Amino acid sequence: MWISIPFLISYVFALLGNGLLIFIILIKSSLHEPMYLFLCMLAGVDIVFATTTEPKALAIFWCNSREISLNSCIAQLYFQHSSFISESGILLMMAFDRYIAICYPLRYTMILPHSLIGKTGVAVFMRAHCTIFPMIFLLKRLTFCRNNILPHTFCEHIGLAKYACDDIRVNIWYGFFVLMSTVILDIVLIFVSYTLILRAVFRIPSRDARHKALNTCVSHVCVIVLFYGPGIFSVLTQRFGRHIPLHVHILLANVSMLAPPMLNPIIYGVRTKQIRDQVLYVLYLLCFLYKDSIKK
Repeated sequence: MWISIPFLISYVFALLGNGLLIFIILIKSSLHEPMYLFLCMLAGVDIVFATTTEPKALAIFWCNSREISLNSCIAQLYFQHSSFISESGILLMMAFDRYIAICYPLRYTMILPHSLIGKTGVAVFMRAHCTIFPMIFLLKRLTFCRNNILPHTFCEHIGLAKYACDDIRVNIWYGFFVLMSTVILDIVLIFVSYTLILRAVFRIPSRDARHKALNTCVSHVCVIVLFYGPGIFSVLTQRFGRHIPLHVHILLANVSMLAPPMLNPIIYGVRTKQIRDQVLYVLYLLCFLYKDSIKK
């Protein structure tokens, strides 16, 4: 029961922080720029990403609700994996946005008009859902006749497939294909983008201009490390940490699912002056309305 308290607090912070971020970006016309529109997409995906796993995890902690149907399990992993790939794609688009802003500042709005941002967002989400959709049929074709107890608070593709009595090599190879063609490809392209950004920045003669250019990328780099870092660490501990207790693996997996949605709004709220000022204004307005309602 005590473990559920930090999970609940983190989930509430994720919902409130990302919801507030979306609200501010949508209502403030001065924030309708490519960077903030991508950030709005990221916040929306973070809400879905956290919601796919945390309500069920809290139900396990509070109500001992340990059962889940096969269809519900497949639905959970579908939205979980598609959200993860969507977020990876958005982070790639944000890296491309930073590259254009630093290398081609005078042509920034021309290269990234609102119509292109919308099409890019649709392409990112379509890629995620189209690559994950076949997993539904790959799992539904399997016959599950082994132990049906999953040692996790959420479902994932191979974790569910390995309990089948059928040959799951197709599932394994398709999962590997999805990983290489989406997340790994995104990481490589992000690395290439930042290599080009650093090359362009260090060609700037002014030290203050170099510092200002690099400072615009700090928030995005922090979010990238926060998003990919826990997942990579969790995979490495599962692969090489055979002497690590199972409950530690489960805890790390849950933290990797919840930490990015909770901390992303905080990182951008602290590092980005325009968002920070708007958040403080909204909070001040809410406090004023609350005090005014008490007086009445």
